Amino acid sequence: MALVLFLAFSFFLQGALGGIICEKLPTELCSFSVSNSGKRCLLENYAANDGTVAYQCKTSDVSVVVIHDLIETDECISACGVERKSVGISSDFLLQAHFTAKLCSPQCYQACPNIVDLYSNLALAEGVHLPTLCEVQLANPRRGMVEIKSPGAVACPVSSPGPVSSPGPISPAHAPIPA
Repeated sequence: MALVLFLAFSFFLQGALGGIICEKLPTELCSFSVSNSGKRCLLENYAANDGTVAYQCKTSDVSVVVIHDLIETDECISACGVERKSVGISSDFLLQAHFTAKLCSPQCYQACPNIVDLYSNLALAEGVHLPTLCEVQLANPRRGMVEIKSPGAVACPVSSPGPVSSPGPISPAHAPIPA
C-alpha cells in the first residue's frame, strides 16, 4: 500500500511537471488511469522472452473529454468493484449483479466519475443507458441488464429528450461524459 501511495504521489508530481504518460506508468497503476492527453491507459499482456506472461501499460485510442492526468484512487477502485490489474475492459461485467451493485452504489456512482464514465460508455455501446441500468439494479438486483436487454423490454435511448433520473444526485463535475 505504501509503495502504491508513493508511486501515485510521484506520478501526481510528474503530472504537474509534464503529465502522465501511460507507457511510463508502472503496471500496478495503469488500469483506470488517464494520460495527460486525455487518453485512457490500458494494461496489456504479452509473452516475455522467457515464456512467461508480462504486462505493459499502453495508451489506448479511447479519449476522455474532461479528465486528464489521473491515476484512479484506491477508494474508487474498491468502491466500484474494479481491479487495478485488469487487462483490457469489457461490458461483460455489467451482466454481473454484484459488479453492477457496486458500480451503481452511491460510493462509486457519485464519487468516481472516471470509472462511471468508462462503464457508462461501455453500457451505451451495448444499447443501455447506465442510469437506467442502475435504477433497475436498485429496484431488482437479480434482473439488471438482462431485464433491460431482453426482448419486450424498453432500453433507454442513447439521447433522451428529457432528464433521466439516476441512482442519486450527480453534480455536473461527476456526471458521466457522453460518448
